[in-house]
This record gives sequence, structure tokens and C-alpha cells, in this order.
Amino acid sequence: MHKKYKIGYTCGVFDLFHIGHLNLLERCKSMCDILIVGICDDNYVRNIKHKEPVFSEQERQRILNAIEVVDAAYLVDIDTTNDKMLALNMFHFDVLFSGDDWKGTERYNKTEKDFAELGVSIEYLPYTKGISTSQIKDELKR
Repeated sequence: MHKKYKIGYTCGVFDLFHIGHLNLLERCKSMCDILIVGICDDNYVRNIKHKEPVFSEQERQRILNAIEVVDAAYLVDIDTTNDKMLALNMFHFDVLFSGDDWKGTERYNKTEKDFAELGVSIEYLPYTKGISTSQIKDELKR
């Protein structure tokens, strides 16, 4: 079966890996031949998200690389996470998969424009309702 895209890229923290993460990755892989996942490094989680990761960056990378629908998972720094043009130059994808909460934001409107000039698409995907790493952490505190 011919897929819509050759190389897809998505990026996230993927801490406390859960069904929402798997749903996202399966959706991404259904649209591309090769799925590359950027894993936000511990520095990003601590300094941008202001959270302490439960699993280290190496553990999260190992988990993602073991998942069948992921072709390769790489640690990415703050700059590469925030600037999708840096990610594009690094991974040479033809589609970026992103959460639909980013659609219409100033940052992503600019990224869409920059990508369009290069023939690169952005597919916005919905989050799985009722599950998130933050929610799991809250549940565990009870």
C-alpha cells in the first residue's frame, strides 16, 4: 500500500509512555513509510516544561526505539524542539506531525509558510481524550 508521505517526523517528551502516545505514533506511521521521532532531552523537560522527567532521556529513547511503528528515535535539544526548520535540516522529512493544539498559533503559521516553500507538509493530529502524562502523575499522587 502506498502511503501519503515518505518520511514523517514528530517530537515529544514521551515520559510515562501511555496509550495516547501509542495512538499518536500509530496514526503517524499510517501516513508515512519511515517515522522518525524526536525525543525532547532532559534539559528541555526541566527548563522549558518546568517538570522533572520520570524516565531519563536515555530510557525514553530506548522505549521509543523498541516500538514497532517507530523507525528511529533521536534525542533533540531545546533549539531543535522549538525550531522545526532545524529539525527538518537534521532529519529531512516531508511531513511534520503535530498536536492539533498548535494549529493556528503564530509559531506554526510561520512554520507552515516556511515548510510550504520547501514542499513539506504539517499534519495536525488530535490528542487521545482522557489520558496524559500529567494526569497519570496526578493520579499517582492520590
